[in-house]
Amino acid sequence: MSLIAASTNYAAVIRPLQVLVMVIAVLFFARVLRVASVQARPADYEPRSRRRRGTLALEFIEPLDREGERVDVNVGVTIGRSDACDLHLEDTYLSSRHARIANDDGDLSIEDLGSTNGTYVNQELVKGRVHLERGDVVQVGGVLFEVVR
Repeated sequence: MSLIAASTNYAAVIRPLQVLVMVIAVLFFARVLRVASVQARPADYEPRSRRRRGTLALEFIEPLDREGERVDVNVGVTIGRSDACDLHLEDTYLSSRHARIANDDGDLSIEDLGSTNGTYVNQELVKGRVHLERGDVVQVGGVLFEVVR
């Protein structure tokens, strides 16, 4: 009787382990197929949900006398008090060359150019180059912009 009891316990332990190993193997091969299909896509592949519907731009929020004015960013725009800047603004809180906004194939990014008062995106200080999304609020000096499409 002890031999029969031992073989029953053995089957009760081994059978679930065999099923578990098979499930792990199937999940592993599914993951390998997923990675292979992603790697096989053409370099210019873009999922439907991420297709661009227009170029991002900046729209003034403040100062109020420029509210709603749109600033298109074709390649890059330098913002500051200096006449040499692409977007020359008279604001005492702006540095002469305050920030630069770049257009990378429809995506906008911003970087502070060593300004005294800093550049902010959604009230967070910009460090390095920051990617901008539609709806982001950008502050340079006392000037506020919204990223719009």
